[in-house]
Amino acid sequence: MKSVTSAFARSAADRIAGHSSAAAAQNGAARQAGSNAFDLAVAPPVAKRVDHAVESPHGARNDEYYWLRDDDPRAKRAEVMDYLRAEHAYTDLVMAPQARLRELLVREMRARIKEDDSSAPQYDNGYWYWRRYDAGAEYPVYVRQRGAAAARDENAAIETLLDGVALSRDHAFFSIGAVAVSPDNEWLAWTQDITGRRMSTLHIKNLRTGETQTDEIAGVLEYAVWANDNRTLYYLKQDPVLLQSGPVYRHTRGTSTAADTLVYDESDKTLFTGLERSASRRWILIRIEGFDVTEVRAIELGAEGAVHQPMPPRVILPRLSGVRNYADHLHGCWILRSNDGARNFKLVQAPESAPADRAQWRELVPGRSEATLEGFSLFDNVIALQERVDANARVRLLPWGQRSGAATECVVLADEPAFAMELGYNPDPAAHAVRYSYSSMVTPSSVFDVDLVTGQRTLRKEQVVIGYDRSRYASERAWALARDGKKIPVSLAYRRDLFRRDGSAPLALIGYGAYGVCYDPYLSSNRLSLIDRGFVFAIAHVRGGAELGQDWYDDGRLMHKRNTFHDFIDVTDFLVRERYAARERVFASGGSAGGLLTAAIANEAGAKYRGIALHVPFVDVVTTMLDDSIPLTKNEWTQWGDPRGRDAYHYLLSYSPYDNIAARDYPPMLVTTGLWDSQVQYFEPAKFVARLRAKKTDHNPLLFHINLDAGHGGKSGRFEQLEEAALEFAFFLTLAGVAE
Repeated sequence: MKSVTSAFARSAADRIAGHSSAAAAQNGAARQAGSNAFDLAVAPPVAKRVDHAVESPHGARNDEYYWLRDDDPRAKRAEVMDYLRAEHAYTDLVMAPQARLRELLVREMRARIKEDDSSAPQYDNGYWYWRRYDAGAEYPVYVRQRGAAAARDENAAIETLLDGVALSRDHAFFSIGAVAVSPDNEWLAWTQDITGRRMSTLHIKNLRTGETQTDEIAGVLEYAVWANDNRTLYYLKQDPVLLQSGPVYRHTRGTSTAADTLVYDESDKTLFTGLERSASRRWILIRIEGFDVTEVRAIELGAEGAVHQPMPPRVILPRLSGVRNYADHLHGCWILRSNDGARNFKLVQAPESAPADRAQWRELVPGRSEATLEGFSLFDNVIALQERVDANARVRLLPWGQRSGAATECVVLADEPAFAMELGYNPDPAAHAVRYSYSSMVTPSSVFDVDLVTGQRTLRKEQVVIGYDRSRYASERAWALARDGKKIPVSLAYRRDLFRRDGSAPLALIGYGAYGVCYDPYLSSNRLSLIDRGFVFAIAHVRGGAELGQDWYDDGRLMHKRNTFHDFIDVTDFLVRERYAARERVFASGGSAGGLLTAAIANEAGAKYRGIALHVPFVDVVTTMLDDSIPLTKNEWTQWGDPRGRDAYHYLLSYSPYDNIAARDYPPMLVTTGLWDSQVQYFEPAKFVARLRAKKTDHNPLLFHINLDAGHGGKSGRFEQLEEAALEFAFFLTLAGVAE
């Protein structure tokens, strides 16, 4: 195996470099002539087969590619790396005729980006904060300027907090996570990841001197919350196995990290732990959360500047099966978003002394069947709500609090049929305006402030898309009928002068459908490279998301998961039947749980698609959910099912993409992964590709692209990410016959 794959990788590299074999020379003329064909002159790598029994309480399954798994977080076995590099080289070889197209796509996507750009400044505790990108920079600079809640002090100096460009030097991957300034505004804590595996290190910086402290903490998650004494810092230590959760610790600035104190460690490893500070800045909230249960614990912080007297966190909202409560604190009371007796959540006010006493809850917003309450932000005289109606999220302002002069209750309106509206980061209740963002599939992302007294809306920033003319594009919201009678929302975008609803257009259809996550329609300037070539771009808001409330979510998980796949297929048929798309030019794409979706539809209805892209796909469902040493497995038994139970085992087995690969024709497929992915381990897509190569009966391209320096999100730089988009787009455009 090792010698075969190593030889292949060397051969492929030579071919791509121009030192080609005779077969490559024959293909060269076609490439120079602008051929849209893939280079399939050389056979793909063939992974060896080694029988391995995957045990379960319900019998064993043979996994002949299990050997591709290597859990070492630092390096993988040579034979594994040889195979992955061979696959990577094969993809480069097959896509070599598209090299110029990919370069063109990267150039045009980059040309739409305003390189010297910045975010809209946001007020918090005496300062306005924003991020600035310099021309050519992959990473931002974090800055601030002193001011009042009403406006920045234009005479004050602009201070640099973090220079992402400098910090990222010498790192193939770089990402800043948590950024937290102390209450006295003199200390900065931040986390950064240089592996792509969400294995971060916490650093502390003196903002007066610019000096980074020596007490850095490795192996943390992206949380950091200061106590009011400006010396005590709460953080989450990363569980070395589960990776996505872990215990809460307390650190005293300037002391050895070995002396850090364990504050709380959740014993139920199916739950996640989170950390945040209340709006009143009086409490640190420890949020323990699963898909069907929550618990909230709180640590009182005391007055600002006072010596911190750490107390054990007390339970303010105990866990109850099926109940999810989310809490914040202001004006001496608790505000709760709860599904207790309200399937789509309600908002209540509870006394500070007894937040769990339902008899003392005062309902502010009732539960509704037609609307889902998704979140809220507290201000001195207003509660800003994010709610969802007919698959669209919207913002509503609710007068509340102790100060007079609040605006009357209002809903922030939109005039498009399908859009994305979201409450922004609103950290300071003394702010004069609520921040929210707005976009649609044809409207650039915009940041607005709504004045909390007058209700006046002010545009603070619209994302610049260079060369983009909004009037040339249109978006729609359609409703497809599922096979069981449910109506599935579909968001579409196209260019007015190129699209005719006559069944001739190529279609790119994406979906997700998991975790109750809503796949909102927003403008991606990258997607314009498809739309400007005549593609219709569509989002299928399939079950498993929560676009239509909790029922929509529950009807696409656990023993109803197959609805997610059927919805996507039914949307495909609807768009072809309604002549939005040509039957032979439909393309599907999805990532992570969306990669499970696209892999499942490849097995169930592959003939309906001209090409499919699977990004970091969750494809080996049964084996992964049987192995609680894999990150996220325990956390997600309530999402997919626990296969230790017979019914769940057989249901998971009925759709697990890896287990349902068969000797049949499959469409052309592009599969991507990151070697250091902690959420979907690289070996899942690697095994999927190996088994698919061995079993499929067609000669369509099957490409496997492995990013050897990244994790779940791919490359970290804003321009580096364009290369990955260009790979998928070139794949689709070539198959659609519009690559030139």
